[in-house]
This record gives sequence, C-alpha cells and structure tokens, in this order.
Amino acid sequence: MNIYDFKINDIHQNPINFSNFAGKKMILVNTASQCGLTPQYEALEEMHRELGDQCVIIGFPCNDFGAQEPGTADEIVQFCQKNYGVSFLLTEKIHVKGDQQHPIYRWLCDTMNTEVTWNFQKFLINSEGEVEHSIAPSISPNDTEILHWIQN
Repeated sequence: MNIYDFKINDIHQNPINFSNFAGKKMILVNTASQCGLTPQYEALEEMHRELGDQCVIIGFPCNDFGAQEPGTADEIVQFCQKNYGVSFLLTEKIHVKGDQQHPIYRWLCDTMNTEVTWNFQKFLINSEGEVEHSIAPSISPNDTEILHWIQN
C-alpha cells in the first residue's frame, strides 16, 4: 500500500485522487487556523510557489488539538487566503487521531509507527508514494533538512 491508494475530497468537496501525484514528492501536514504554529502556513505557501514542480504540499485542516480549527470550510479558506495567500491544496476537515481518524492518517501513523502529536506535523512522501519521514510540528516546513529532502 502507498499514498496512491487513497482518495479524499478537497476543502470544496472536489475529489482528490493521490495517484494523480505519482512521481512527485509530497508533504502532508495537518493544519489549524488558531494555533501558535499557524504562521507555518507562510512557509508552506512559499515552498508551494517555489518548489511546487518538485513537491506537492497538501494541508489537512483538523480540529483535534485544542479545538484550534473550529471553522467551516469557507471560513478556513477565507482565513488561509487572507492571512497567508494559501494556494496549495487543502482537504476537507478531517480527524488525524482517535476513533474517527481518517484512513490516510491511520496509514501514515501505522507506517511510521507514530502518532500525530499536534497541529502542523509533517509527513514526507517520496516520489514512489511511500512515507519517508515524520517531522515534528515545531520544525518549520522550510527547515534545511526538509528542503534538502525535496531537492534530492
């Protein structure tokens, strides 16, 4: 099993088939609009604009940690665009832990033998669709380790 086996809706309820990203690296990150780490949206957007041909950025809005993503889909989109100019792909709001954990996140966590610990945890998916790394929420998306991984 790899990421290409999954589908999810984007924030506007349009289907996303991960097989469309075959051959590209991906960064999957659970996001929240009212978190101390929310400014990471800026770095994610910068990466999307500068490195989008090499790496697909996908944000998964989630209200599992501190109820820091309480908004509707429209409110999330408005917040992200107004404050950070977000143009990278956002999915529908999901759960990344617990009994209602989305199958994508169950697979990510099982594969890496980890749990999502907070908003803005990053999973790095290689160009073969396999999970390579789980990056702590506090690590900026534009950390040199992540940039090196994208470019190599």
